[in-house]
Amino acid sequence: MATKTSLLFLLSLLVLVFLVVAKQDPELKQCKHQCEQQQQYDEREKRTCKRQCEDYYREKHGGGGGGGDVNIKEEEEEESGDPYVFNEQHFRTMARSQEGRIGVLQRFSERSELLKGIDNYRLAILEANPHTFLLPNHKDAELIFFVMKGRGAVSLVRHDNRESFNIRRGDIVRVPAGTVCYLINRDSSQKLQIAGLFQPVAVPGRFEQFYGPGGEDPESFYRAFSTEILEAALNVRRDKLERLFGQQNQGAFIKASEEQIRAMSHQEEEGGVWPFKSESKGFNLFNKRASQSNDYGQLFEATFNDYKQLRDMNVAVSFANITKGSMHTLLYNSHATKISLVVEGTGYFEMACPHKASSGGSGHQGGGREGSSQTGVSYQKVSAQLRPGKGFVVPAGHPYVTVASKDQNLQVICFEINAENNEKIPLAGKRNIIKQFEKEAKELSFNVAAREVDEAFGKQNEEFFFKGPRQQHEGRAYE
Repeated sequence: MATKTSLLFLLSLLVLVFLVVAKQDPELKQCKHQCEQQQQYDEREKRTCKRQCEDYYREKHGGGGGGGDVNIKEEEEEESGDPYVFNEQHFRTMARSQEGRIGVLQRFSERSELLKGIDNYRLAILEANPHTFLLPNHKDAELIFFVMKGRGAVSLVRHDNRESFNIRRGDIVRVPAGTVCYLINRDSSQKLQIAGLFQPVAVPGRFEQFYGPGGEDPESFYRAFSTEILEAALNVRRDKLERLFGQQNQGAFIKASEEQIRAMSHQEEEGGVWPFKSESKGFNLFNKRASQSNDYGQLFEATFNDYKQLRDMNVAVSFANITKGSMHTLLYNSHATKISLVVEGTGYFEMACPHKASSGGSGHQGGGREGSSQTGVSYQKVSAQLRPGKGFVVPAGHPYVTVASKDQNLQVICFEINAENNEKIPLAGKRNIIKQFEKEAKELSFNVAAREVDEAFGKQNEEFFFKGPRQQHEGRAYE
């Protein structure tokens, strides 16, 4: 007993020492100080920045981190570990320095076997400080990215061809696997934020980034080869090689001068050139007319017809801007599984899920009870509060709805996987699918007069975006 007490005391003492050293570490202090001094950051971004400093410190001093998928501790998971909901805690760090970070969401199959259908897709978020350069690298994965905030410039290099173009909010860019890519944040005050969807081509569900230019941090893959090989391949002496690959130690994101940023920015119209087709202009989602729009919200959608390279990954991209206090219609996707990420604002979402009802899973649920129907089908409610950096997954066929809070518009970017032949099926609103039923089908289905069905499903005059629930009812979604 005394030995056990001593071990517990020693362990507690070690943890305390680590925390004290961490607080006194000048590098960590400087990192947090720089976060506080960023005038373009709001309070949430400052807190996120400081947390990233702490994560970086732990990784650097043996606290675990990059290089592989991480298991998220249960106590860090919100929404009772609901596999359909994710937040900042579920992203592992792929690259980080004081000037930026790339976080990659853990594999979907790690959250639940129910998400195996999209396990070969990975969601990532890139954040780069003003006037920052991301070192050239290539990945063993196809990539589609969407610019959420800021202004930048991208260069894509393959064989003897380099395509360089400016990017801004709303731009969608496809980067083929193996393409060397580098970028800058050309803004002097605003952060550049990009959401990316990767589809690995080598190892299912996993991808890596390969830095040629670099040194010790990021490590250049040239350093893995023997000196004799490099001397022969590059026709350069050993001493020059040692200098070339021994200087860089600032990380993947590096502060660039105004002159360097200006030189890598481009004068052509923003939106740029699509990879390796000089006659094609880049596609900006907001240059297209909204597919749905009224006083309660806007929906912008990019399909294969808008940008043919989306077909290669079988992905569509959409962006919803829901007016404060409003909602979009209840609907489901016929083929596509939707991965959504909140860009701005707050609100909540709800989804009807048969899988959680049958498995007895936990989470914010309600509604159907297992065994309440002779058909054997029962549904439970999956729901979550939404805020910037948080997201959710809606599998094909699952009815769902998204609601903006009474105080802020809710902006959500969505990647829709298996987009080919997908249809959005409305369950409410002016064009809801119930209105298409014959009178007899309505009466047989609901066991009430068709007139009552029509009164319930025919009263909403708006098509896609509506007034949301009354303010006093908003809290019910996540009680």
